[in-house]
Amino acid sequence: MPQLTDHRDLGADAASSLIRGLGRRRFLQAAVGLGAAGALTGCSGAAVASAPGGAASGAPAASGAAPGILQPHTGEILGQHYLTSELDQVLWGYVPTVHASPVLTVRSGETVTIDAVSHEGIMEDQGRDPHAYFAGHGVAQDEVLLDAAGIAAGYTRTPRDFDLDGPHVVTGPVAVEGAEPGDVLKVETLDARPRVPYGVVSSRHGKGALGVGKDGAPPAGIGEDEVMPPVALDGRDAADPLDYGNLSVFTAVEGDRGVMRSGGTSLSFPLRPFFGMMGVASADAPGLTDPAANSIPPTLGGGNIDIRHLGVGSALYLPVSAEGALFYTGDPHLAMGDGEVALTAVEGSLRGTFRLTVCKRGSGDAPSVAHSYPFGETEEYWIPTGLSDPDGAAGPEQNTDLNVAMRRAVVNALDFLEHDRGIERGMAYAYLSAAADFALSQVVDRTTGVHGLIHKADFA
Repeated sequence: MPQLTDHRDLGADAASSLIRGLGRRRFLQAAVGLGAAGALTGCSGAAVASAPGGAASGAPAASGAAPGILQPHTGEILGQHYLTSELDQVLWGYVPTVHASPVLTVRSGETVTIDAVSHEGIMEDQGRDPHAYFAGHGVAQDEVLLDAAGIAAGYTRTPRDFDLDGPHVVTGPVAVEGAEPGDVLKVETLDARPRVPYGVVSSRHGKGALGVGKDGAPPAGIGEDEVMPPVALDGRDAADPLDYGNLSVFTAVEGDRGVMRSGGTSLSFPLRPFFGMMGVASADAPGLTDPAANSIPPTLGGGNIDIRHLGVGSALYLPVSAEGALFYTGDPHLAMGDGEVALTAVEGSLRGTFRLTVCKRGSGDAPSVAHSYPFGETEEYWIPTGLSDPDGAAGPEQNTDLNVAMRRAVVNALDFLEHDRGIERGMAYAYLSAAADFALSQVVDRTTGVHGLIHKADFA
């Protein structure tokens, strides 16, 4: 890890935002209950101190805090910079446009730790009160994140329309010095750890792989009795999202596994934390709530791209459209299968550390295709991507055709193999058919996604 320096002192902002969100009495109760006065005001200093040799600070949670809960300004802060999800540093349901003002500026190659907040547990159909919602699943009050509660109670930066806005809490943007349109921003995920030992998977009516269409008819290929959630539970005619009949499944974190329980049935699966949303500003749109900036569909700037392989040790290359690139993140996941078929993954708040590096055209520091399209990389794979409608929500109706996404992923893979690896295009096409894997990134974000997995070992 790099030397830990240049941390921002955000304590006063944290206290101010939490007071606005929780009310002064609840804020003081929370601070006393957590023993967090020093952590929240920056008086402690231990939580963000540099460590010799670039090691993590190793600071424990504040005295009295629930073990393993990463409240703002507590626990290890690995990055050279630290960004929390304060009320004026997040957008709920929208991503920053190219006109956005950065909340933090870093140099190319520097690292930033970001406390991302999951939207599940704070949504309108869940009561917009995470203390009450999670209490119903046996979660103690001090195991609920203060920033999540603050956003649920006090977010007013943009009006909330549950039916139209995206669900995601989007943190940023972060400007990277020297980034200009035409460049590529390389986003390396160095660390991603759960802030809480639980998550939620939700399925909402009219969404997901088996949701009914806008006309109320089941999607092609299934009958009405196969729709999920079941049509009989659909209460969207009600004025209150609490009466919509949406389904959410609580998931406990036990060691390195997620566990779902219902009645006498228990399901256990491995955790694979990653950020479903990593992006740079791409929409040239006015205001904060233009449809082109809706957080749901991924775009050429990345965003809600939902590729499960982009966890710790990965890199995501994003084409830059704005001065400073304007990086943002959100949609933290504890685990997800390819496709994300029910609508969400196991949504759970994460603390992530990223290295942000500007790659100039012609430098060879980024795949050539990344100057026009998102491209991923891990130790094992090169990951070209394809989107069914990369312009996002700008048009009257989005194209959800997976065939379009698949074709674009194949073309991007061919371009990479031909131009970056020197493979004759005809042979590259044959190779992709013989040895590469193409998988569904997700089928639920209005714009659907496909990614390819090109095995690096084949080119050793």
